[in-house]
Order: sequence, then C-alpha cells, then structure tokens
Amino acid sequence: MSKHNNSATSRLKQDYLRLKKDPIPYVVAEPLPSNILEWHYVVSGPETSLYEGGYYHGKLLFPAEFPFKPPSIYMITPNGRFKPNTRLCLSISDFHPDSWNPAWSVSTILTGLLSFMLEKSPTLGSIETTDHEKRCLAEHSLKFNLGDKVFNELFPDIAAKIQKEIELRKAAAERATNSSLPTIRSAESGNNPLPFLGDRRVGRVDYPGLLANVVVIAGFTLFAFIVKHVLKSLSID
Repeated sequence: MSKHNNSATSRLKQDYLRLKKDPIPYVVAEPLPSNILEWHYVVSGPETSLYEGGYYHGKLLFPAEFPFKPPSIYMITPNGRFKPNTRLCLSISDFHPDSWNPAWSVSTILTGLLSFMLEKSPTLGSIETTDHEKRCLAEHSLKFNLGDKVFNELFPDIAAKIQKEIELRKAAAERATNSSLPTIRSAESGNNPLPFLGDRRVGRVDYPGLLANVVVIAGFTLFAFIVKHVLKSLSID
C-alpha cells in the first residue's frame, strides 16, 4: 500500500469515528467494507422541505491522496435537485480542487451537500424541477432505494424503516378506499355493515320496498282502468 493510501485510510478511519460520535442531522454514511475509499450516504428529507419523507442515497469516491484532494460526489436516488449518478460540481467536490481545504472532513462534505441540496442555486449536475415533482420523487424514493443492493446492505435499519413506512401507507390507502363507500346496518345482525352502491343494497334483497313498488304499480293500473271506463260511459250517453 502506498504512502498516499495509508494517509487516506488513516484519515477516513478518524472521520468515521468522529461521524459516529457526532452524527450529522438528516445524514448517515458508511464506507464499503471492501473499500474505505468508497462511502455511501443517505439523506433523510428535512421536515417542511420539498424533500420531506424522502430518502436519498448517494456515494463519495475519495482519491488515494485524500485529505489533500477532494472526493467525487454522486447522488443515486432520483430527487429532482441533482441528476442521478452524475458527478456534482460543488465547492467541496473534485470539480474545485483549488478551493478544497484538507482540514475538511467527511462530516463537512455531507453537511455542505445537504445545505446545497436545500438551495436552488444551479450548478453542473443540478436540474430544475417543480415543487410537485420533488414531492412526488420523495414519495417514490422509498421503493427505489429498497431495490438497491448496496443500500440494503449498508443501511439495514433505514431499509427496515422504509419497508414499515410503505406498509403503513398501503394500509392507510386501503382504509381510505373502504371508508369512501357508505354503509348500512344489516337488519339481521344489527352490527354488520353492508356496502351501499347507488340505491342498491349489496348482499340483501329489500322485500318491503319491492312489495310497495308492486302495490303502487297495481294502483295506477286500476286507476287508469276506471278512468277509461268512465270516459267510455260518458261517450255512450
């Protein structure tokens, strides 16, 4: 292993311990077990932001010369702010080695990334989308991340949380659908609600109502017959 690799490995191990001791709000990060120069992170959309409820997976690729050279920064999850799987041009990335400060840590990089994500300043690798599109992508980010093998391996707790959230959303949607159908009480059980569709009761024949309709029709028929008979008698006279 070269001198540069030793330096980068030593520094990244220190940053990892520091990150575990002092976590960053809304961001977690883990290096690949097989390569400490590749880190993956997850941004949890802050409350009241356009990304609320979303989870955004990305990666940092550190050079062997770190901390004297900056990393490449990517975001993998579609988010509406950055192009997925595209190197981002930020002051803390390898696009601007001239502005890089070796004193900056992984925590500094992730904090700067989150800050820039919440802004609207354009940069190479950023995209323009509507607020509605960002909110929709936040909702869709849950299922997207569960389909990523690395995400599930490095962040099992978040993956389990997302799976539970998906199940809760599904149950809430089903309850909302069921509650949108008016119900009536079954006369037989007294507490068994039956769905009511239009003016028909599903699962029960309304015999009293049917009999009433027959009586009304018969009454109109008899009335018509009497009127016809009276008119005929008058014409004869």
